[in-house]
Amino acid sequence: MVDGGRTVDLTELSLEELVNLPVTSVSRKSERAFEAPAAIHVITSEDIRRSGVTSIPEALRLAPGVQVGRVGAGNWAISARGFNDQFANKLLVLMDGRSVYTPLYSGVYWDVQDTMLEDIDRIEVIRGPGATLWGANAVNGVINIQTKHSRDTQGALVSGGGGSELNGFANFRHGGQLSENAYYRVYSKYALWDESVLSGGAGGQDAWNSTRGGFRVDWDPSDQSAFTLQGDVYSGSADQVFTLSHLTPPYDETQRGVTDFSGANLLGRWTRSFSPESELRVQTYYDRTDRGDQMLSEERNTFDFDAQHRFEAGARQQIIWGVGYRASVDEIGNSDQIMLDPGDRTIQLGSFFVQDEISLVPDRLRLTLGSKFEHNSFTGFEVQPSGRLLWNPHPRHAFWSSISRAVRTPSRIEADGMLRIRVDPPSAATGGLPVAYEAHGHSGYDSETLVAYELGYRVQPINRVSLDLALFYNEYEDLRSLEQQPTRLETDPTPHFVVPLQAGNRMYGESYGVELAANYHVSAPWRLQASYSFIQMQLHLKPGSTDPLSTAAERQTPHHQFGLRSFLDLPRDLELDAGIRYVDNLPGHGIPSYVVLDARIGWRPAPNWELSLVGRNWLENQHPEFPGSELVRTRNTEVQHSIHGSVTWMF
Repeated sequence: MVDGGRTVDLTELSLEELVNLPVTSVSRKSERAFEAPAAIHVITSEDIRRSGVTSIPEALRLAPGVQVGRVGAGNWAISARGFNDQFANKLLVLMDGRSVYTPLYSGVYWDVQDTMLEDIDRIEVIRGPGATLWGANAVNGVINIQTKHSRDTQGALVSGGGGSELNGFANFRHGGQLSENAYYRVYSKYALWDESVLSGGAGGQDAWNSTRGGFRVDWDPSDQSAFTLQGDVYSGSADQVFTLSHLTPPYDETQRGVTDFSGANLLGRWTRSFSPESELRVQTYYDRTDRGDQMLSEERNTFDFDAQHRFEAGARQQIIWGVGYRASVDEIGNSDQIMLDPGDRTIQLGSFFVQDEISLVPDRLRLTLGSKFEHNSFTGFEVQPSGRLLWNPHPRHAFWSSISRAVRTPSRIEADGMLRIRVDPPSAATGGLPVAYEAHGHSGYDSETLVAYELGYRVQPINRVSLDLALFYNEYEDLRSLEQQPTRLETDPTPHFVVPLQAGNRMYGESYGVELAANYHVSAPWRLQASYSFIQMQLHLKPGSTDPLSTAAERQTPHHQFGLRSFLDLPRDLELDAGIRYVDNLPGHGIPSYVVLDARIGWRPAPNWELSLVGRNWLENQHPEFPGSELVRTRNTEVQHSIHGSVTWMF
């Protein structure tokens, strides 16, 4: 990674240097992670390499307080501080400043959030709201994935391998220099994943593959200016088993199909530094998404513009402000399972934010106040303020607290959609007519809101130990509910009864918890990382609500999670890394708790060669982590133990 123009080798940093790594996600400017007034965890490139993970979702397991459950071979349920689901909608994910959230369901397609893991500089994970700076949908957290400056990826890299789960993969990257201060890289990668398994051991029929390529160009014409231009293109397909519901026999039908996905993006960013305390940054990007299966197809084009300016206002204040505009144009292909009306729509979002960082006591006490002001196509004007306080009584101690408000704006399917959940065959009780159970969107559906209270403490009692503690209490209002509506008779395309559930805002709730992360450098070649998180959720229906389902979400998040990882350098350039992870049960889904053990052996026979062998989930043959969706009725699959090997050559 790069710190002030200096390339930093994360493998050579001490623990004290690691806790002082610069982060940008909390305040939209570089600051020491130790003094960031938020619950932030940095997953470094070295963490990713030594853990042996093969995807970004797997890497996110390294952050405390993040719930990661594998739904199938290529589908994931990922959230922070609760409300986890395959279609989790309260987590904002950024790739080099480009939002990968989809307005279709306010979530993330995790199977297409990919890049060469060797190119990732770090992943900054904020648990808790980040809406004041990042806007709507940064409710329970922000994940900011940042790739390396192309200056740090010079030369060529070839890697490949495979195993029992990741059947095969191949990566290629080449970096070069265009001029004295201009660098580039290009890359391509391919991956083929095996199917998951059902509880009885049969194949889950959800194997998938993807191909991706891209480039990045960085030009730094002076110490004050920097330009970045980067882009990606990808395509792939995934097998899938759906249960489709029809109004005619056989009514419920299980079919095997294919989900095809492809897309491209292009991002440009210009940064101008006027002084160490004054900077202007302008960024724009275009994103294209194509996705389709038997239930729905989506074509989406997104254009985004963002500008921000940071400057000093007197000796003790630093102000950062910015404006943004995003237009997302979709074209939906409907089926009798999922329909959106209208079938195409342009969603616009305009925003302005301002934040004032006030040094109350120099180098000791800092107050940060700010707010985001947005106007969106669904609910109009939204305000998302926050206040953060940081106290450094000693260079080795940092206390912080915050109060924040965040909103999640409606998605397309919540405002305009119809989802057929199931169809019951005709019976005598229904007069010989089938009964369709449907979930309907509502044009009056409002934003969900959160007011979050947080406290944190970081300490480095000795040079080899660091601790990071975060406490939180969240109050949610106007959460999504599914309100039962009167049964009605419809005749198109054939006579049938409809039992509708309509999206409403008739639920509220609270959650509270604690998150702890610890690092211990036992000796120069050996370091340990540990994490623990606890969360308790309580959801309630408002008076008059007829929702039969939604409060079950409080029992679909693990109360306890624990992880311990060991990284050990052995003689003769060998590395031995291992991790054990405990995840509590999910009573709302009937999934028991589980413990997994991962291990990696790495060897560098020469400076430009690396061989590794990784085993995952080695305490049992298979286990479930998260069920398929009840609304779109996908299958429940389980995660097997696996092994894979890889070879990397750099030249």
